This record gives sequence, C-alpha cells and structure tokens, in this order.
Amino acid sequence: MNEKERLNALGVALNNEMREREFYLKNANRTKNPLGKKMFQQIGDDELEHYERLKQLHQKWAKQEKWPETVPIKVKETVVKDILLEFVKKVDETAKGDSDDLEAVRTAIDFEAKGAKFYAEIRDSVTNPKEKEFFDLLSKMENEHYLSLKDTEEYFVDPVSWYRKAEHHTLDGE
Repeated sequence: MNEKERLNALGVALNNEMREREFYLKNANRTKNPLGKKMFQQIGDDELEHYERLKQLHQKWAKQEKWPETVPIKVKETVVKDILLEFVKKVDETAKGDSDDLEAVRTAIDFEAKGAKFYAEIRDSVTNPKEKEFFDLLSKMENEHYLSLKDTEEYFVDPVSWYRKAEHHTLDGE
C-alpha cells in the first residue's frame, strides 16, 4: 500500500468511525436494556476518540504528504471490558435484550470485526514503526469491542447462562 492509498484508507476510516459512533449513540438511546445502553454508549465514546485521533493524523499527513512525527500514537484505552465486569455485580438474570437490541449488537459485531481487520491490514502493509504501532493499537481496540459485543450478544440470547458463566459457577457447586 503506497502513501496515497494509505491516506485514502485513513479517509475511509474517518467516515467509518463517525458512522459507527452515530449507530452506537442511536442504539444507546433506543434500548431499554441497561447493559446494552452502557455498552453502546461506551463504544460510541471510544469511536469518537478514534475519529479525533484519525482526523488529526489525516490533516497533518495530507498537509505534510508523509506520516507526521508529531501525532500522538496513543489512543485512550477503552473501558468496555469494565462495563461487563461491573454489570455482573448487579445483573438481572432474567433481563433479555429485545430483537432490536440483538440485531443492533450483531450489526455492531460486524462493524468491529471489519474495523479490526481493516486496521490490521494497514498495519501489515507499512514499514514505519510508529505507523505500524498506531494501526496495531486501533486494530486491537476494535477487536476488544468485538469481543465485548460477542459477550453482550450471548447475554441478550441467554442471560441466565451468561450470568453463570460470568460468575464462573460450575455444576459441582464449587
């Protein structure tokens, strides 16, 4: 992937991050399920953080026509895993997500899988260590969103089993 293709890919990433943020916020407002609401809100906030970093990078890169040395590599860490852990402490074992929640989570799972793959492909096509590190970080964060959403999907489908697994209960009572 040459410089121009990577800059264009960054433009695609900007559009995707904003589109995904809008999707997450819409579903955070729509759902009545507390886990879904928190999960959608947090991932929406994470996507805004990604968007801001990518926008900053895109502007400097376009202006300088090369990977800028002054863009921070770091992106705020996601706390999406913490939402699930906190939720386990006060979960209602009978609260299922409705079909709209489940459909939204499955759509989001697809977004995040594609995002992780997209950033990993960019990472694998570059040689600049800072560029590689930046796209690796984004890929890992999208993958973390993916895994958390898969867990949320499992909760919506079968909250009782999800709760047992989350609490690490075993059949022998240990």
